[in-house]
Amino acid sequence: MDQDRDRDTRGIVDPAALLSRVRFRRHVPAPALRAHVESYWFIDWDLPAPYASHILAHPAVNLTFQWDEDEPHRNGPYGEFTGVWAPGLYTRKLTGRGRVCGVKFRPGAFRPFAPDVPVSAWTGRVLPYEEVFPATDPAAVLTPADDRGRAAALDAYLLPLAPAAPDPQADLACRVVARIQAERGVRRVADLAREEGLSVRSLQRLFAGYVGVSPKWCVLRYRIHEAVETAARRDDIDWAALAADLGYADQAHLVRDFTATLGVSPTAYPADG
Repeated sequence: MDQDRDRDTRGIVDPAALLSRVRFRRHVPAPALRAHVESYWFIDWDLPAPYASHILAHPAVNLTFQWDEDEPHRNGPYGEFTGVWAPGLYTRKLTGRGRVCGVKFRPGAFRPFAPDVPVSAWTGRVLPYEEVFPATDPAAVLTPADDRGRAAALDAYLLPLAPAAPDPQADLACRVVARIQAERGVRRVADLAREEGLSVRSLQRLFAGYVGVSPKWCVLRYRIHEAVETAARRDDIDWAALAADLGYADQAHLVRDFTATLGVSPTAYPADG
């Protein structure tokens, strides 16, 4: 288990509430998969009352194998493929007992697994995993006795599917997304494109094909991730200072983006989250 990764709750709305109800872990994939897969993530729950979890999605696609005792129409374990969830908050209602074993692909790195389809074709969609990946037995991933066995089962499934050759465009997309996430001063797509030696249109095409959302969407999402994470940890935030730290021109711009994305203002978020 990667404890540093487990402590990173960016993207989880009200992480304290979720983590008090579920057992959440992240693990690293086999070395040969790490250029494409950011992490495996596992969640188990056994709840006396239903709980709705809310996620402010990263610009990443996910493959999940799941079991939920309160979804008998599924006829047992099942798998799903979820594109970048761009429309707003992703909400999942958890009831009874259940388990998810997920694969989070690196932003920009999934396309080589399905080279004929732009990643934007799946944005905002949840599909049966067999529409993207070869069929397997989801129970083989979900039923091993411990996390090590579940991670090994995911490795065994994905390793034969790993791209045989590097894709320079995927590498470029990954690098640019990672830069957007790491450098808070990145705000203008035109400036980013120029610094990367690309036209704005070329950068937009790269993101549509390999990331699934626009560069502007990624800039906004990562800055809001930071703001939400700060709001979840503290109740004495200097929002004007935070806005400046995140690269916003002023506090009003941060408040507007935060409210549009979360549905509540920054000052209301800690109480309502």
